Amino acid sequence: MRFLIGLILLAFPFAEIFLLVELAHRYGWWLLVYLVAVGLLGLQLIRGEKLLMSAKMMQSMSAAGGNPIKTMLGSARNMVAGVLLIIPGVITDIIAVILLLIPISKPNLNTATNAQQQSNYEKAANDDVIEGEYTHVNEEKDKN
Repeated sequence: MRFLIGLILLAFPFAEIFLLVELAHRYGWWLLVYLVAVGLLGLQLIRGEKLLMSAKMMQSMSAAGGNPIKTMLGSARNMVAGVLLIIPGVITDIIAVILLLIPISKPNLNTATNAQQQSNYEKAANDDVIEGEYTHVNEEKDKN
């Protein structure tokens, strides 16, 4: 098993280089334009994730029932995808796109609110006492 993983890791750069050479023969300078554009997109993805990571963490921690681990994993996934996009190569770009397409379920912020509203509703429906204020109106004063 270790031998197979080692062989795959050694074959990966050769496959990447072979594919780049073949695509360069086929498409010429358009491959260079593609590699530069995808590298810039990867750089922008990393910069954006760095800016938004603290805000995402604060939002997930402030939300009732929020999971900061999911937020950290989502940020790490985006960072790894950004690095893979910066590395020149088509195979790494495909891996990065697959990483970005994997959905991470976002915590439902309305779940806690709905549960609280349901518990309030159940309490109100089961109580025998209705709280409130009243004023006694004397009917004789109204007749005069």
